[in-house]
Amino acid sequence: MTDGLFSPFFYKSLTLANRIVMAPMTRSHSPGGVPTQEVAAYYRRRAAADVGLIVSEGTGVNRPASLNDPNVPRFHGEAELAGWQHVIDEVHAVGGVMAPQLWHVGGVRTRHDSWTPPGPYDSPSGLSRPGKTFGQAMADHEVADAIAAFAQAAADAKRLGFEAVELHGAHGYLIDQFFWEGTNERADPYGGPSLVERSRFAADILRAVRAAVGPDYPIIIRLSQWKQQDYAVRMANSPAEMQVWLGTLVDAGADILHCSQRRFWEPEFADDGSDLNFAGWAKQLTGRPTITVGSVGLSGEFIAAFGGEGSEPASLDELLRRLDRGDFDLVGVGRALLQDPLWATKVKEGRTDELHSFRQAALATLS
Repeated sequence: MTDGLFSPFFYKSLTLANRIVMAPMTRSHSPGGVPTQEVAAYYRRRAAADVGLIVSEGTGVNRPASLNDPNVPRFHGEAELAGWQHVIDEVHAVGGVMAPQLWHVGGVRTRHDSWTPPGPYDSPSGLSRPGKTFGQAMADHEVADAIAAFAQAAADAKRLGFEAVELHGAHGYLIDQFFWEGTNERADPYGGPSLVERSRFAADILRAVRAAVGPDYPIIIRLSQWKQQDYAVRMANSPAEMQVWLGTLVDAGADILHCSQRRFWEPEFADDGSDLNFAGWAKQLTGRPTITVGSVGLSGEFIAAFGGEGSEPASLDELLRRLDRGDFDLVGVGRALLQDPLWATKVKEGRTDELHSFRQAALATLS
């Protein structure tokens, strides 16, 4: 039974018809950083087909090298914000709810041989991974500028009519590079030997965003233990360490924790005998709503998809068991919704025999 998945969700000013969240997925279909009519139609199709909350692809904040791809959308500038106004208007026209994901890639190399960002790469310590020099350590004024850029983007999102914002604090990008001791060797207040000390950058962003949007506007932050630079790395090695880390972020203003795993069914701390995943532990430790994500509805995980591996539709029974148990509140769906805009409607109506397999070719289109 999928009743729990299609029950409403309420938090602060956020009202969702169901628990399905379209996960953020980079599409690179916004030439020059400006979202197009095709981008708006892409999101509208999913909003019209029973997706409770759409989280946009990552969008660049106002720093020169916040993005490593010229066709990823920005969330600053007159033309760019006009494009996002059209996106949210189209989503609202069919009753949808949406949050932009605000992003700074940090010390991550450009994906194009013929293009480089119009400024130096930001990073905590001039490292792209442990021991690998890349970019430059951010000066104090650059850190302050990045914090202000996130806050301004959040204020613009609220002004345009988006119902929430999400901060990208995962997967080895800038905020996550500050979390990770392997890329943060700073000796100032934004570094230090403890995860709490290295969380100050994220906490200061959260406080600035909260000041910009007010107390009732929902702030989501996406987090991960794994990094694109190291799939096996962990920052919190126990529930106690995780509680201190996440508590720092909640105290700074985080409302909803979007907990990224490669496979949602894997226990976060396998040696303690619990089957709770990342989102399950995050909810138990903080009491805040959480979003689980990671290969929902598909047989294979998403990193392999970039290497050409396809995935077949998979049972939702384990997901529903955990949702009904109260492990998490919302469910992030990525590739299944990218492949098929009607995925949520088909699940709701029990049309599971019509669910599509995921194929790599879907990454190149805005279907």
